[in-house]
Amino acid sequence: MKQIIILMVLAFTGTGAVAQIDLKKIKQAVTQSTLSNQEVSAGLKEALTKGATKGSELVSQVDGYYKNPEIKIPFPAEVRNVETKLRQIGMGAEVDKFVLALNRAAEDAAQEAKPVFVSAIKQMTIQDAFAILKGQPDAATQYLQRTTSDELTQKFKPIIQNSLAKVNATQYYATLINTYNKIPLVKKVNPNLDDYATAKALDGLFLMVAKEEKNIRQNPQARTSEILKKVFSSQS
Repeated sequence: MKQIIILMVLAFTGTGAVAQIDLKKIKQAVTQSTLSNQEVSAGLKEALTKGATKGSELVSQVDGYYKNPEIKIPFPAEVRNVETKLRQIGMGAEVDKFVLALNRAAEDAAQEAKPVFVSAIKQMTIQDAFAILKGQPDAATQYLQRTTSDELTQKFKPIIQNSLAKVNATQYYATLINTYNKIPLVKKVNPNLDDYATAKALDGLFLMVAKEEKNIRQNPQARTSEILKKVFSSQS
């Protein structure tokens, strides 16, 4: 039970992009001679809540998507030929404005991730914790993805719709697509922008969570307290 708390703290906390959490309470719990399931669950959930909150805050800040090449939302891949054609006819600046608007919409929507993550963490059981402990390097991320994706999609989509309109992405998109569709001999296109932006925003969010989780599990330098170093060195 004590190892579960430690491992779950590691799953979502570290150095660099994601801020460290205060391990004092968890460390005190580990030193106690006995722990109930309720106490283990409470400590685990507190650690996950703080870590997941920092993860969502990272991508929801200005340029959280746009200036991160790993999660930056590009022109829709299924109409990449549209981007190529538009740049060829001198509309590169308009394409760039559209891509920026897409990412700004994702950054707006990502602010909704925190309460959804917190709700999922509150519902986590001891059985869930054991499954994560024995699972893949991104098992904790998979848990959040499995339990929050539907709700996040429902929450992200209307925000992205509003954000796209707010930053004129919808207008940019309509202009770009209409311009492209007027080019002789091209196949007419009109993909759903809201669905695309929502899916890519969620992909980026979970990618960052998974990357940090894997780093903390595998990188000794990311273990930020003596007790965590001791536990993981004993397992090496």
